[in-house]
Amino acid sequence: MSVAEERWLEVDRFLTGTLVGEDGVLAQAREASAAGGLPHIEVSAPQGKLLMLLAQLTGARKVLEIGTLGGYSTIWLARGLPEDGEIITCEYEPKHAEVAQQNLERAGLAGKVSIRVGAALDTLPRLEAEEAGPFDLVFIDADKVNNANYVQWALKLTRPGSLIVLDNVVRGGSVLDSGEGNDDEAAAIRGTRGALELLGSDERLEATAVQTLGAKGWDGFALARVK
Repeated sequence: MSVAEERWLEVDRFLTGTLVGEDGVLAQAREASAAGGLPHIEVSAPQGKLLMLLAQLTGARKVLEIGTLGGYSTIWLARGLPEDGEIITCEYEPKHAEVAQQNLERAGLAGKVSIRVGAALDTLPRLEAEEAGPFDLVFIDADKVNNANYVQWALKLTRPGSLIVLDNVVRGGSVLDSGEGNDDEAAAIRGTRGALELLGSDERLEATAVQTLGAKGWDGFALARVK
């Protein structure tokens, strides 16, 4: 780890301790995910609290999350909702969904959250058929190859004034690469660039992106408001 990266981590720890206040429930959720063998790719504590604040600022009552992992971001989002708020979260891996369910129960938030297990591109049409939306906030943090598809579905399942948040859009600067090649990272770059191009060109959206440095390295997220 470079000196700069060490400094990023120190700043994140300072901000978490000073502003965020990650509590025992959230810490246990991270620890349970690690103990269950889940990849350490959940949002950082400051990013999680940002999601909570975005839910509060938008007055969200219904949230769609694409990519549950161990439920860390789900807990933050649920804490930003009113008592009668609800989250539908999509998770491909049954093992991840099981860990997330346990974390949500420990957090006392299982009643607000429904985990849909399976490929999100199979689940999202079912949500449309069920008339589960419109969702006030959509958080996309799943496989990057399908980012553009997820944005398209977010548009179908939201309303004017809804907010779409797309994570991991900078990827250590590799978003500037062409995405040529057959490996997973090249596919992720192509998916991310496609999603950003869609966010920037679709007349139904007003979008921007913010670069971040911290515990998750050099990355960023995009924000788009449905007109």
